[in-house]
Amino acid sequence: MRQLYPAELADFRDALTDRVPLVVGLILAVTFVLLFLMTGSVLLPLKATALNLLSLAVMFGVVVWGFQDGNLAHVFGFTPTGTVEPSIPILMFCIAYGLSMDYEVFMVSRIAEEYARTGDERSAVTTGIQRSAPLITAAAAILALSFAAYTTGSVMYLQMLGAGMAVAILVDATFVRAVLVPALMRLAGRANWWAPGWLRRAHTRFGLAEGR
Repeated sequence: MRQLYPAELADFRDALTDRVPLVVGLILAVTFVLLFLMTGSVLLPLKATALNLLSLAVMFGVVVWGFQDGNLAHVFGFTPTGTVEPSIPILMFCIAYGLSMDYEVFMVSRIAEEYARTGDERSAVTTGIQRSAPLITAAAAILALSFAAYTTGSVMYLQMLGAGMAVAILVDATFVRAVLVPALMRLAGRANWWAPGWLRRAHTRFGLAEGR
C-alpha cells in the first residue's frame, strides 16, 4: 500500500469527515422509515433511534476518555496521542448502530406480534421481552467477547475498536434493551402504536409484515 504523506492524509481525513453528517442523516432516516413500515408507529422508531444513540454516546465516551485522553494507556500498554483517527469512530458507528438496530428490531417485532395477538400492551411487553431477551443476551455476550479479544493486541486502533465495541454491545444488550426499552414502552402504553391517519394509511398499503 502506498504511504500517504501529511498533506494527502489531511485531504483524506477532510474528505472522510465532511460527509459524515450526510451519511449519519441518511442512516437515521432510512432506519426510521423501515421501522415505521414494520411497526406502523411513529413513536417506536424515534425511541429506537434515541436509545441507539445513547449506546453510541457511551461507546464514544469510552474512546475519548480511555484512548484519546490516555486513561487506559496503563491497562493496554499504548502511548496516547491526544487524537483519534477519524476512520475508527466512523467504522464503530456503522457496526454499533447496525447491531443496536438489529437487537431493537428483534425485540420490538416480538412485542408487536404479541400485541397484535392479544391487544394487551402490558402483557405484550412482558412476553416479548421474555421471548427475545435470552437470545439477544447470548448473541451480545459472544460479540462482546469477540471484540474484547482485540484489546489483547498491541495495535492501539484495534484496542480502541475492541474496547469501544465491547462496551457498546454490553450496554445496549443489558441496560438499554433489558431496562430502558420495556420501561419506556410500558410508560407509553397504547401511544407506542400511534401514527397520524395519513401515515397509518401508508403503513396499511406499504407496511412490512410476515405473509405480505
